[in-house]
Amino acid sequence: MLLDAAGLSIDRMPMLHVIFDRLGTLCAEGLRQLAASQAFYSLSSIETGRIGDVLEMYEGMAVAGVFHVPMWDSHIIVGFDRDFVFTMIEALFGADGSEPPVEDERGFSNIELRISQAIFEQMQKAMHNAFTMVSDTQFKFERQETRMDFAVIGRRNNLAVTAKFLLQALNRGGEMFVIIPQAALTPMRQALSRTTPAETSGRDPVWTKQIRTEVNRTQVQVRAILEERHYPLGEIADFKVGQVLKLQATPRTLVKLESADQPLFWCHLGQAEGAYVLRVEDQINQNQEFLDDILPR
Repeated sequence: MLLDAAGLSIDRMPMLHVIFDRLGTLCAEGLRQLAASQAFYSLSSIETGRIGDVLEMYEGMAVAGVFHVPMWDSHIIVGFDRDFVFTMIEALFGADGSEPPVEDERGFSNIELRISQAIFEQMQKAMHNAFTMVSDTQFKFERQETRMDFAVIGRRNNLAVTAKFLLQALNRGGEMFVIIPQAALTPMRQALSRTTPAETSGRDPVWTKQIRTEVNRTQVQVRAILEERHYPLGEIADFKVGQVLKLQATPRTLVKLESADQPLFWCHLGQAEGAYVLRVEDQINQNQEFLDDILPR
């Protein structure tokens, strides 16, 4: 009870950083499907504070989306400041960044509000995928507000966690913020406090699949070595054209397959359809090979 009264410590919830980092990545991935220009999201800060104090900072200069989270029995707020909205409009409509940014303090137009609503609706899936790391949580977009007084998700003096993201596109940017009441995160406190490497990797499945595809398509050269023999330099200097060098290898001798001087497999040599072929027999254990070389036989 004392911990709850004092509020949650961000330092004791390292998974929050992982989740919000992943949220930024997912938002950038979603925007690449809609805009031709490159856009980047970066997590700038995670702070705790009163809901009213945070919203007051954005009064008159942001649009807020209210989301219902049934599993938490709570609501959260996602907001875009003016620069974020104006930058997003230019990116989506194909601007090249040559025009100066909008400076006037006018209200948001209908087109800007409709674009904001479309982005809010996309945020449902991004937040769900980000929080899947700790809980299978569904987010439902309810409404958007341009007056922060109407963005009500509880008492304004309640504590909340606020994550701020920086959008960079067309040589300009803006800010996105996410406000989550601490009361909604309290039941997940143990899950958010995990620090194992597997849980903090924040691996992006789309990026992982792309890396795997590109690696599998990479061309590499391999070399098959039937036998290696050492000759003094004097003997090599006396080699003659047509001279036959006798090998100790037999049809049962294993062939070493290597790439970039890295031994990979032991293979059997054979023929098929008029060509030499190799059949992989076993993987080369380099540690065992080293011991065999240094220990007496």
